[in-house]
Amino acid sequence: MFDRALAPLGITRSQWWVLAFISRKDGLPQVQLANELDVGKVAVGALIDRLETSGFVIRQADPVDRRIKRVYVTKQARGFLEKLRKETDKFNARIVNGIDRKQLEAASEALLAMKHNLLAMSDGTETESGEDEEEEAPRSKTRKKRRAAA
Repeated sequence: MFDRALAPLGITRSQWWVLAFISRKDGLPQVQLANELDVGKVAVGALIDRLETSGFVIRQADPVDRRIKRVYVTKQARGFLEKLRKETDKFNARIVNGIDRKQLEAASEALLAMKHNLLAMSDGTETESGEDEEEEAPRSKTRKKRRAAA
């Protein structure tokens, strides 16, 4: 559905995802971009090829190590990203329409806890006794305090 919403803008969700990420970490090496997005180098390369063809990104050799290709967002892309963000905001508003803010916050906290658990599983820090679950409770209170202060 999101791809359908973006179709009039001529970009796919995958391209938008990569473009938005690059815009936050402009000049990131292509290999590091693939690692941070947890996507294969070939897949990221193909997405960057399409973004480059559209004029949204450029690749430049690293000044110190010419083997490293850094990816930069173009001026054209910065204006385009504003349009994309507006469309994304409209789409997201439709998704959460009619859902109470407290329900959304609870869902967000549950998803963050699941992410924490998955990360712990992937790096081997997970404990079998359930200690991770007990540690998550104080963190969620801290998150609430940070959100309230913001």
